[in-house]
Amino acid sequence: MAVAAAGRGICTERVVAGRQSKGRTGLPAAPAGNAGSRRLRYLSAYPAELQSQVERLIDGPGLAGHLRTRYPSTHTVRSDRALFHYVMGLKQDYLRGADGVDKVLFDSKIQVIQQALGLHTSHARVQGSRLKASREIRIASLFREAPPEFLRMIAVHELAHLREREHGKAFYQLCLHMEPGYHQLEFDVRLYLTHIDLTGERLWTTEPARIAP
Repeated sequence: MAVAAAGRGICTERVVAGRQSKGRTGLPAAPAGNAGSRRLRYLSAYPAELQSQVERLIDGPGLAGHLRTRYPSTHTVRSDRALFHYVMGLKQDYLRGADGVDKVLFDSKIQVIQQALGLHTSHARVQGSRLKASREIRIASLFREAPPEFLRMIAVHELAHLREREHGKAFYQLCLHMEPGYHQLEFDVRLYLTHIDLTGERLWTTEPARIAP
């Protein structure tokens, strides 16, 4: 079964329902009494017809086979140094004039998938008589072993924040400029989060996922 996204621009930084902060948007909480809604909490903002397709996939062959068939390989970006060069390559190609990034790394502290997939931060510090800003991009360690398409989607999302702070139309247009398949990839990442939420199994590694209660 092919499950395709409907071109929805939904934030991937905060994937848990109801958690909102300035500049970030969370998905609405699933109704407490609806088990079907709870197990599709990462897809709750998508159309009911699309959610029904996913439900049938879960109850039938499962999400694992679907995702492995669609994404058979993993990327080779394993170290923070390699990740920095990877993200800087994307920035050079698409956002050459945007603010610089001082550090890019995989962060095990945001590995718990209910919290975030990636973070962009900016710190100001005094250097002599000047105030210097330091910018960082952190990507959840969950995606150290994942399809290259998933890593690209998250990197594109974080890079887009160098120009567009809010998740508005201009932000998603920029994401699509850097990755035309952005919406489909975001949807498939959410399928992967749903699979982990239901089974605790990572598909491209033998290490079990750590999921908060």
